[in-house]
Amino acid sequence: MLDWTDRHCRYFHRQITRHTWLYTEMVTTGALLHGDVERHLNYNEAEHPVALQLGGSEPADLARCAVIGAEWGYDEINLNCGCPSERVQKGAFGACLMSEPVLVADCVKAMRDATDVDITVKHRIGIDQVEEYGFVRDFIGTVADAGCKTFIVHARNAILKGLSPKENREIPPLKYHFAYQLKQDFPELEIIINGGIKTADEVQQHLAHVDGVMIGREAYHNPYMMAEFDSRFYGDSAEPLSREAIIELMIPYVQRQLELYGNNGKGLRLNSVVRHMLGLMTGLPGARSFRQTLSDSKRLASGDPALLRVALAQMQGVMQSMAADA
Repeated sequence: MLDWTDRHCRYFHRQITRHTWLYTEMVTTGALLHGDVERHLNYNEAEHPVALQLGGSEPADLARCAVIGAEWGYDEINLNCGCPSERVQKGAFGACLMSEPVLVADCVKAMRDATDVDITVKHRIGIDQVEEYGFVRDFIGTVADAGCKTFIVHARNAILKGLSPKENREIPPLKYHFAYQLKQDFPELEIIINGGIKTADEVQQHLAHVDGVMIGREAYHNPYMMAEFDSRFYGDSAEPLSREAIIELMIPYVQRQLELYGNNGKGLRLNSVVRHMLGLMTGLPGARSFRQTLSDSKRLASGDPALLRVALAQMQGVMQSMAADA
């Protein structure tokens, strides 16, 4: 979810669900050790519970970054062993680490020794043409021996050569039964399933077999699908906020962010925040009008967060027109 689940996206998602865990985009160890730490790790307190996802393969560097993440108050540090992009592979981390379970175990141990924050691992079920269940079983067994108790299983192989990251999310077949079997073989571990899950009903079905469900692209493109999560999966009796209420809450947030970061050389623009909200009306009549308004470069250039109200009003106008024609 690189360039997607930034702090603005996560704050927006937190208005939809109060309890669902949120994850940062992957941050490399080099970016934290040699770059702008505040830019990568700054977040709003409302985002809790929030996990920091790291990309790296040097145990000492990952340990230092885990300490930094803990100092910033993150609730979990997650090691990415699932990203298949060639750029990530060149850095010797991501999905290619699945071929080196002992190294991953060393990384986990170094991070656990450095901080009390939970260390988790996100990974695939195999790489390239390795199709045997025993591959991922042995990977988890080795890494669990280093103290990792939570594994987020993207139930597809990662094809390291020949497929783009997008194709890697679509072409390798999903094998949910591998994740189910992992839970049976490692009942003491927390097994969270990921990949191709789009509805709350599907989440419910998976929870009969594993401990948790991670949703990526669907939560981004259709974020309001998470509105029922708090009541359905966390027992929260509070009513979810309406889409309209979420927009009203986001307007002062956007205004404040523009005041803080828009005129000090950090280059924050209106689109930096509202681009994450394009899918808020997915499934409703007039959703296209909403997206078009928030994607209009001339309107965005105004820098006025009230554009969110304009987009809502135009969508409602489309809905009224459609109702009148029916």
